Amino acid sequence: MNEMKRENINNTKFDIPPELERNVSITTLDKIYNWGRRSSIWPLMFGLACCAIEMICTAASRYDLSRFGMEVMRPTPRQSDLMIVSGTVTKKMIPQIVRLYNQMPEPKYVLAMGACASGGGPFKEGYNVVSGVDKYIPVDVYIPGCPPTPQALLHGLITLQRRIDAQSIKTVAWYRKEPIEAIPIPVLGPDVMDPSQFEKIKEFAREKQKESAKPDSVAQEA
Repeated sequence: MNEMKRENINNTKFDIPPELERNVSITTLDKIYNWGRRSSIWPLMFGLACCAIEMICTAASRYDLSRFGMEVMRPTPRQSDLMIVSGTVTKKMIPQIVRLYNQMPEPKYVLAMGACASGGGPFKEGYNVVSGVDKYIPVDVYIPGCPPTPQALLHGLITLQRRIDAQSIKTVAWYRKEPIEAIPIPVLGPDVMDPSQFEKIKEFAREKQKESAKPDSVAQEA
């Protein structure tokens, strides 16, 4: 074990005698748990648009993605814990993205790669484009760019690792007694409808119906 790794592991409140520094390491359960997860993240293997080409380039030997333990891209969400949303998110695709996210086991993370996934990008005003995937699933790291370079994706992965390092078993959602509810899958019709907003939509429709009925009642009284 090199000195840098040893210093990170021994970064606790306990002092180690100098004669035992090379033989004994003291750390916390959170550090070991987070170190194991951050060093073996398996991304979900799929892409949406041009950002996916940059993601493929990142997996080439020039950038050596395997040094992060992330080179094993899985073809199934049930074996993945990182969703890289790389490309333009359309209204036709968002129900499938939410379904894949729900099928991923906990703990799981989402990385929005590029301007389109983060906020719609140059197609934000398009009738068929979702203005940011974070409107439907939680995003942990945003990577700017159109498209981002492989170096930017590597920086985003390092940022995700730092986020994982800051987590604690005591506070993470997947170790609480309460079950984690699946995100409602959007319904694709004339437009994308979020099932979690159905009650608000119904209430809004009732109010509009009442407002439209008022002039008729006034006219009948006259």
